[in-house]
Amino acid sequence: MLSRKTMLFSLIVLVLIVLAACAPAPTPAPTAAPPTAAPKPASSAASKPAPKGELNLLCTPQEEWCAGMKKEFEAKYPGVTVNYIRLSAGESVTRLRNEKSNPQFDIWWGGPIDSQISAKAEGLLEPYKTDAQANIVDPKLMLDTDATPSWAGIYVGSLGFATNTKQTAIKPPTSLDDLVKSELKGQIVIAHPATSGTSYTFMCTVLQLKGEQAGWDYMKKFSQNVLLWTKSGATPVQNVGKGEASVGVVFSHDIVKGIDDDKLPLALTFPAEGTGYEIGGMAIIKGAKNLANAQAWYDWALQGSTQELGKKYKAYQGLTIKGAVPPKPELLQVKLINYNFDYCGKNKTAFIDKFSNEIAAASLAK
Repeated sequence: MLSRKTMLFSLIVLVLIVLAACAPAPTPAPTAAPPTAAPKPASSAASKPAPKGELNLLCTPQEEWCAGMKKEFEAKYPGVTVNYIRLSAGESVTRLRNEKSNPQFDIWWGGPIDSQISAKAEGLLEPYKTDAQANIVDPKLMLDTDATPSWAGIYVGSLGFATNTKQTAIKPPTSLDDLVKSELKGQIVIAHPATSGTSYTFMCTVLQLKGEQAGWDYMKKFSQNVLLWTKSGATPVQNVGKGEASVGVVFSHDIVKGIDDDKLPLALTFPAEGTGYEIGGMAIIKGAKNLANAQAWYDWALQGSTQELGKKYKAYQGLTIKGAVPPKPELLQVKLINYNFDYCGKNKTAFIDKFSNEIAAASLAK
């Protein structure tokens, strides 16, 4: 039989065990939480599935660049086949107008934005807002001002004069007035403004510098010195380089290509009073059958690395994206006029009709 002292000791131990079991567990010492990565900003492009299927491209720059961009886009997006047709800016607007009820193209890439402003007014373009438009250097100049833009700028080019250096009797022109001198009668080649954005840019430059009345008078005199109206804006480079004419009015990047890549005997000059320039644009076509792929191209074209591909395909235009390195920056370091794209775009149909009916017809009949 247990003694009274032993029983008391056992009871005390039992109480201590119960108290220990009921005590709260010790709080562990705090440890540093692993760093949390900052959330990445949402991107409209990142949230979209990889493009696949077809993309029907209306391409306005030179053929080599069009073919090169098809190749580059298909390499980035192997699930897409790009089908393209190369048309000048004026031809492009006509084609889109004729196909308005059943569009055959998804996106239009290249050509002066005068044409795209005109196309927008006719309801031919599909507005599209993208995160990528934040990359544009000067949105006020290079992006449609609507909240959801209908076009965006992808390159910049200045007008210049190409002169055959082997024809030493002809001095390279350095002003608009030089182009209407008698010694250049039948010596100039330029595209027709109805088919070429290059030529329309020249005509609208004249109308802005001289005013409409004096500008139309100038165009009448100028047309009498024109030997040939070509369809494409860049073609006069070859005409002049081969000695078929003395002077061509062309975008300066096309003249540089003729000098550097085609090794043609050409001199490049600019009008001292200031020269017109283009912003080459792009736009999605209203009713595009492959809308998602058109948007993918649009986003891709607004990347600096994409625009820098131009040099690879002998395209020397200035660029519109922040940080992108232009291939020939000196071509924009000339005196540029305050070119009014809205004025030229909204009046394009009327101006071309007036030129075709009153000036070109008389020139061809001479």
